[in-house]
Amino acid sequence: MKKELRGETRYAEIGRVDCEQISALPGVMDDISIAGCKVHFPFPVNVDEEREYTVFIQLSRPDFPDKLQMLCRPEWIYEKKDECQTEIGFSFLRSPDSPELARFIDTLKQKEESDDIKSLIIEDDADFI
Repeated sequence: MKKELRGETRYAEIGRVDCEQISALPGVMDDISIAGCKVHFPFPVNVDEEREYTVFIQLSRPDFPDKLQMLCRPEWIYEKKDECQTEIGFSFLRSPDSPELARFIDTLKQKEESDDIKSLIIEDDADFI
């Protein structure tokens, strides 16, 4: 498997993505970082790589109930003809909800760090032979 070289850590997170400029129907966010996100639409869409889009991301976490309004630019577009879907890699530009995105990424980072620490702790239930 090819290793992806990225400047920022990507977190697997699901969310609903609305962008009227791309489609009247929503897409699904597959992962997110402070710099961008990966979105797929379960149908073919037309996207202009030279254009900036206003994207609304509804996160699946109850502690972030509001939609994030982000200004994005497509970095790559991959059309899966056999599955009739389109994947788009968006990079985030300075947006109205950039501070909220930074707060969200910080919570994901803290959760990941606490999960790493928990995995190092020895389990307290003893096994007898």
